[in-house]
Amino acid sequence: MALRGRTILGMAAVSAVLLMGALPAHAVPKHLAPVPPATLALMAARTIAPSAPVLLRAYKQESEIEVWKRAADGRFVHLKTFPICRWSGQLGPKTRSGDRQVPEGFYTVAARQLNPNSAYYLSFDVGYPNAYDRAHGGTGSALMVHGTCSSAGCFAMTDRQVGEIYALVRDALAGGQAAFQFQAFPFRMTARALARHRTDRHIAFWRQLKEGSDRFEATGREPLVGVEGGRYVFASYPEPEVEALAVARRTEEEARIRALVEGGVEAVRTTYADGGQHPSFAATLKRAQALGAATGAVTGATAYAPDGAAAASPFSAFIVPAGFGAVSRPEALALAGREVVVIPARRRPPAPIHPVQVAAAFVPLPVIETEPSPFSRLRLADEPSRLTLAASPEPARPRFLAARFAPVP
Repeated sequence: MALRGRTILGMAAVSAVLLMGALPAHAVPKHLAPVPPATLALMAARTIAPSAPVLLRAYKQESEIEVWKRAADGRFVHLKTFPICRWSGQLGPKTRSGDRQVPEGFYTVAARQLNPNSAYYLSFDVGYPNAYDRAHGGTGSALMVHGTCSSAGCFAMTDRQVGEIYALVRDALAGGQAAFQFQAFPFRMTARALARHRTDRHIAFWRQLKEGSDRFEATGREPLVGVEGGRYVFASYPEPEVEALAVARRTEEEARIRALVEGGVEAVRTTYADGGQHPSFAATLKRAQALGAATGAVTGATAYAPDGAAAASPFSAFIVPAGFGAVSRPEALALAGREVVVIPARRRPPAPIHPVQVAAAFVPLPVIETEPSPFSRLRLADEPSRLTLAASPEPARPRFLAARFAPVP
């Protein structure tokens, strides 16, 4: 099956080259469309071949998919970030069919998982359930990255976006990569994010994901993922110097998490009515709604009414811009990403103030003569006055201990 998928991809790559010269751009089949020239220029600037191995990273809360390509030195470098048009469910792993959860974890995508005939323009299966999901009884299938902004457990992109992502992974697989890694996270796995979500019921699982994320970010190498005892485990990199970077990063991040918790950072729980989307798409939808309300119609857009919506509901009709497709449950987007504070932030106690040691004798300081000030309410400001200061004789602690105003005689 894998050989058949590779053969098909090889033929597709050859066909794409021939078609680009023989057909106008609009006539090239969508699954053979080339990588856009601007993206090819980005790769050229980083001296990365279009056929070089690829790796994808997805983040639910930020609603983004990153594409990474392997450079000549063996490290993966960031190429592009694509905003996600729609994802569904809550933060946390997918556990059963029909829960609308977008998966989280480390997945593998081979050539056979690409679907050039998808009902959602183009798509590829991310590989759910993997060994971790099966160990926890996870059920479900056909969890995709696809076109059309409608999600029931998938990473839904616009058709244009998924066309470019599809071309990037197609060329990498055709170039010899057996399969690429797809990393799916609830949010960017920073120490602060883990500290703030420390009371969440998924925190033990997310700490496993963070270990894999840290290893990748420290080394630029694909983490060597396994599953043992229902947990993600990560094998050491073969090169000692690379493994040392991964270990150092883990030690630093664990220390950061502890410091943030001990420092009193708030603990939160993030809730969604049903998933979310990137702010850029949310802004586009909002503008379309405003224009639709003002004009009664939007050129190049379609009206969408959720099932069972009451006529008086503010969500009874949505204007969806062209290129989005049928946006799933747009009424839920207004309630996306609400943070509930579980433990309020705690300020550090102020540093103790050491008592001033009063000396037996005071050191006189220069006498300062002042002029009357029209802005002061002090009585002495009505006429020239003299300020006399005395300080402790300790050179290391020059604290003023006494001050006295007196009118100039």
